[in-house]
Amino acid sequence: MMLAATRLIALHKNKGKSVAACLKSRTDYAKNPDKTNRGALVSSYQCSHLTADEEFMLSKRQYELMTGRRQKSDVIAYQVRQSFKPGEVTPEEANRIGYEFAERFLKGKHAFIVATHTDRAHIHNHVIFNSTAMDSTRKFRDFFFSALAVQRLSDLICLEHQLSVIEKKPYRERQKRIVYPPKESNRDRLCGIIDTILAEKPEDYEAFLQKLEQQGYEVKRGKHTAVKGVRQKRFIRFRTLGIGYGEDEIKAVLEGRAKHQPYQKKPPKEQPFQLLVDIQRKMAEGKSVGYKKWATKFNLKEMSKTLLFLQEQKISSAEELRERAAAATERYHALGDSIKAAEARLTEIAVLKTRIINYAKTRPVYDAYRKSGYSKKFLEAHREEIALHKAAKAAFDEAGLQKLPKVKALDAEFAELLTKKKAAYPEYRKARNEMQELVRAQKNVERFFAEEKPAQENEQAR
Repeated sequence: MMLAATRLIALHKNKGKSVAACLKSRTDYAKNPDKTNRGALVSSYQCSHLTADEEFMLSKRQYELMTGRRQKSDVIAYQVRQSFKPGEVTPEEANRIGYEFAERFLKGKHAFIVATHTDRAHIHNHVIFNSTAMDSTRKFRDFFFSALAVQRLSDLICLEHQLSVIEKKPYRERQKRIVYPPKESNRDRLCGIIDTILAEKPEDYEAFLQKLEQQGYEVKRGKHTAVKGVRQKRFIRFRTLGIGYGEDEIKAVLEGRAKHQPYQKKPPKEQPFQLLVDIQRKMAEGKSVGYKKWATKFNLKEMSKTLLFLQEQKISSAEELRERAAAATERYHALGDSIKAAEARLTEIAVLKTRIINYAKTRPVYDAYRKSGYSKKFLEAHREEIALHKAAKAAFDEAGLQKLPKVKALDAEFAELLTKKKAAYPEYRKARNEMQELVRAQKNVERFFAEEKPAQENEQAR
């Protein structure tokens, strides 16, 4: 691996935070004592690294006074990350190279700090420079191909110090990627960053949120904490990330009352085989000859997987496959019907319980209404209670209930049915998967022989 990699990053102002707070957050992350040998690997130009954020802010105020222009852009500073090949450079030398790079790139017009981090296998610099020039008359112009200029200057300085750089190769000589990393969702990425921050053991919940902001996330504080990363459209609430990532769970970890278990993403279960393509129908729809070649190869691969599945299941004939598929389908529907019956009874119990409670609560009011001789004045005063009582009584009469069941007995039946329903779900899912595989195998076998039959007839005709 040849390294002297660079990256130019524009640092933006976060919503709901002042420019001063954002500058402090970004510079504090770069100057992290745990990553910079207690601050020994931090250097600066035309500012003190201890008060760099305040001095950057002062130049911005002077810019407004001198030019009369307010900052419309949300870019408050720029950062250059400069990484080196592991074992090739010392932290002190890396810091000097970063300082030399910043001096030559900025030509002494912008104040900057250089923080060298040693917390990774590769030593790397964080060069943060003020977007406002020191004379407070202009700002840094992120010109076209500025990232390429940063890369070329960094490479030149590394070559002068006899360090390796990334070699440029013609397009035809570049190694093509054949293995692609799995796609990572915004939620998975957020969980990984939370795991990393919790491993650093922040002081409290606010320090934890500040570290998230340093990672480029916008934090929305409130009843439910939510964050939004760069180029994300929506906020993500912590409580929706899963077990171990809610606000209360994170606070418990920070306070030492619980231990954090990092999120382990389970890879999706790969289907053993897929349905064969109906080539004749696709060709009739106007597919090309190239598609036919692809579909023929695809069908052969999927049919081979299907045969392996049949061997594993010890199915030796098409008749046996049909019988097994029919039996699996019947079992799946039977389990589904039992779960639906349990759900219907659970709904019935919940409704009946509500009506019994309403009937009991409103009975004294209805008795008083009857004793008043069904007074209209009494009815107007207690219309809601009387309506509830009548509705409950009508429902009991319609169901033919001569004696109302006890609420306690209904609760016991509800709990028992709910337990049985939850216990039946794993078996139901297993039956569904088994049915789907057998039915898919049956369809593949039938389609394969249906396509082979015309081919055999043409062979005999010849």
